[in-house]
Amino acid sequence: MSDPEADFPSLATIRETRARLGDFIVTTSVRTWTDPVLERSVGRDTKLVLKQELFQRTGSFKPRGALSVMLDLDKAALARGVTAMSGGNHALAVAYAARAIGTSAKVVMPAKANPLRVRGCREYGAQVVLVEDIHAAFERARRIELEEGRALVHAFEGPKTALGTATLGLELLEQVADLDAVIVPIGGGGLCAGTAAAVKLSRPDVRVFGVEPEGANTMQRSFEAGTPQGIDAVRTIADSLGAPYALPYSFALCRRYVDELVTVDDAALRSAMKLLFQSAKLAVEPAGAAATAALLGPLRERLRGSTVALIVCGANIDAETFSAHLAGAPDLEA
Repeated sequence: MSDPEADFPSLATIRETRARLGDFIVTTSVRTWTDPVLERSVGRDTKLVLKQELFQRTGSFKPRGALSVMLDLDKAALARGVTAMSGGNHALAVAYAARAIGTSAKVVMPAKANPLRVRGCREYGAQVVLVEDIHAAFERARRIELEEGRALVHAFEGPKTALGTATLGLELLEQVADLDAVIVPIGGGGLCAGTAAAVKLSRPDVRVFGVEPEGANTMQRSFEAGTPQGIDAVRTIADSLGAPYALPYSFALCRRYVDELVTVDDAALRSAMKLLFQSAKLAVEPAGAAATAALLGPLRERLRGSTVALIVCGANIDAETFSAHLAGAPDLEA
């Protein structure tokens, strides 16, 4: 049985990966977020920094991992094309990456995937296969891999995926010198695994918190059990954080480098979306508000007086769904 830790990232391999990604991705901006409502809630001595990964190509962090995998494909594999399963953001990233490096993509998505994401995949030239749910998407993508010979680009698992997402953590530490903590959303764990590794390898004193939706807490269940666990169904508005299970590599990396996991409910996600829109002028999907929801909820007192980076991981949501979430969002309580 292979040891996942044998392939854990190093700072050298993370830097090499960022160099290889080149202009296929952008170095996303950070900004200090100040607001009277925030000050009443978290205290005037808490400094919040937004890592604005929603401005990454395709509108989420996902191209980092997808390209890290796909740039290693040989000519024969590129000729056959790639496939992926995704609730949307990873599918968009694979579609973009396929077009950028000159191959074809066939992506599998749940039929209830946000229409903006489905349309975006097609606009990048990918074939889109719609299936019943995310469980069925995983199964169909595996079949496509076997039957068509397409390379499977996993949404969150594997060393190359983690090296890609680790470039975000590396950037963040280069942009913010006085950081005390980072809050990272978790779906399958690929973003948190890579980001946490980069942060801890560079600055072991910086605390890393992972946040999951209550209705898709696969990593929390895995931490409690000591082995990767799954859930029977995804029950959260944060569909891009709705992985049906954790897998060994991303689980092992998170377990090594993440200090603590917390969960937030859908009401907290909607409230955080509303605050980000009204105060920071960012229109994000529910997953993009997860770190903010964690800071305003379960981590409020723990991180009071700290300099905290919030990873704003994505903004792929259509106007109608976004408006509906804001309309149902409770106001932030001080």
